[in-house]
Amino acid sequence: MSAAGAVPDPGIDAMRAIMQWPDKTMIAVDFDGTLAPIVDDPDRAFGDPRAIAALGRLGGLGLTIAVITGRPARTVVRLGRFTSVPGLRNMIVLGQYGVERWDAATGEFSIPPEPDGIDALTAEVDQLLASLDLSDARLEHKGRAIGVHTRELANPRAAFETLLPRLNDLAERHRWAIEPGKNVIEIRAPGMDKGVALRSLIEETGVRQVIFAGDDLGDLPAFRMVQNLRAEGFPGLLVCSASHEEDALTEISDLIVSGPDGVAEWLGRLADSLAARRS
Repeated sequence: MSAAGAVPDPGIDAMRAIMQWPDKTMIAVDFDGTLAPIVDDPDRAFGDPRAIAALGRLGGLGLTIAVITGRPARTVVRLGRFTSVPGLRNMIVLGQYGVERWDAATGEFSIPPEPDGIDALTAEVDQLLASLDLSDARLEHKGRAIGVHTRELANPRAAFETLLPRLNDLAERHRWAIEPGKNVIEIRAPGMDKGVALRSLIEETGVRQVIFAGDDLGDLPAFRMVQNLRAEGFPGLLVCSASHEEDALTEISDLIVSGPDGVAEWLGRLADSLAARRS
């Protein structure tokens, strides 16, 4: 674990490679809690303009820019407002943990059909919430997943702890995956995670080093993948967007910043440093 500014050796090695070959570097980031603040209404979780602008600057400096999120790709493109940023013309957004895709270069989305069973699963979640007197929990329908948000309830943590084992049982019966997060529990179709998505994108683009920034348990497979890549000699930097609600990533991060504000600030400093080297 490291505080902001103190980077262990693998992170230092990665930063050296990033500074030397920015055009061979990918920066991949989560969206909620990393580029955008966690808010009560997930449909109002807009990307931090400073972070998006910094990503645009980095894209203009030759870095490959990607967002890998559990949200639907269309939702994140809308909330991120990426289409108006010149440096993001070649950006890639992988939604639903890598199942969906948006390419800024073409403006095209690749969205597979909703999986069988999503309607039956949604009905069971509704019934479960009603039986526990938790019908006020916000349900987020993602097409390939259902998010149950407890943030707006009177006792979010108690509701979360009540729901988690029951939703886990429900997911197991349907053979779906479950993803606990910050006052949210997501049940999603199995078969893909952010680590698999990240490695596939690295192989597709041919980059030589990677930065991954995330904040939550859903990002853990991507963090583990970067660790595996480093063991293979591939430089990687792990950045944690930290909060008081989740600390699962802090022990394995190279750099810890304070939430989306800290991510925006760090991305801006990175862009400044790379621009200064070029001038």
